[in-house]
Amino acid sequence: MNPRDILEKLAAGELSVEEAQSRLSLAGIAAIDGFAKLDTDRHARKGVPEVVYAAGKTPEQLVKICNTMLEHTGRALASGLDDERWQALEAAFSGRLAVANRDANMAVIREPGREPAATGGKLGILSAGTADIAAAEQARVIAEEMGCETFTAYDVGVAGVHRLVAPLTAMIEARVAAFIVAAGMEGALPSVVAGLVPAPVIGLPTSTGYGLGGGGVAALMTMLQSCCPGLVAVNIDNGIGAGATGALIANRAACS
Repeated sequence: MNPRDILEKLAAGELSVEEAQSRLSLAGIAAIDGFAKLDTDRHARKGVPEVVYAAGKTPEQLVKICNTMLEHTGRALASGLDDERWQALEAAFSGRLAVANRDANMAVIREPGREPAATGGKLGILSAGTADIAAAEQARVIAEEMGCETFTAYDVGVAGVHRLVAPLTAMIEARVAAFIVAAGMEGALPSVVAGLVPAPVIGLPTSTGYGLGGGGVAALMTMLQSCCPGLVAVNIDNGIGAGATGALIANRAACS
């Protein structure tokens, strides 16, 4: 039983306070066959849903974990999906696969009526190049599952910086509360954006690049060495971390 169901039964007089407290203490963790312990209460506690990282798990383990998340929360998010794990989810959850984002290699499975409630949070997401879209889309999926409205603009990097003007202006006019900027190669775009906008910028370095400093290393170092205040960076290709942090900022701003 998920925490919402417990509270509804408490409000309806079907549970005593002591029974509700006991069930809530057990509701946050679900153990599965000795191979997984899920934080099923994370979204209620922290505002960020549990995301199941599919890589390294067998298709059978992945399906069991997602089933458990559905039972406890009405929703399951999975990332790092390859073809075999996509096929397993599609076979197991046909009709409940609410989001199947192949760019991000992420899926969201939902029971009816478990759509995320809009928070009023607004988040801008940009990518420097087309090769950076996968990480940017990870950020978008998690932010929207946290109730944010997202504004995206892709392939607007510094090699043709004139492409940035119109979408960035629109995001500023929409009063987005934070920006996520995905960039590989030399990773310059987050610094450019941070120098122009009145909101926090989360730099998302991607593994696009080659040679010395390739694999995202040069992009990460550029973001860490930026002279623009208001820019922070997550790890290479960590779109989920960037999206979760940006959504927390945007949601908190919407509440103020």
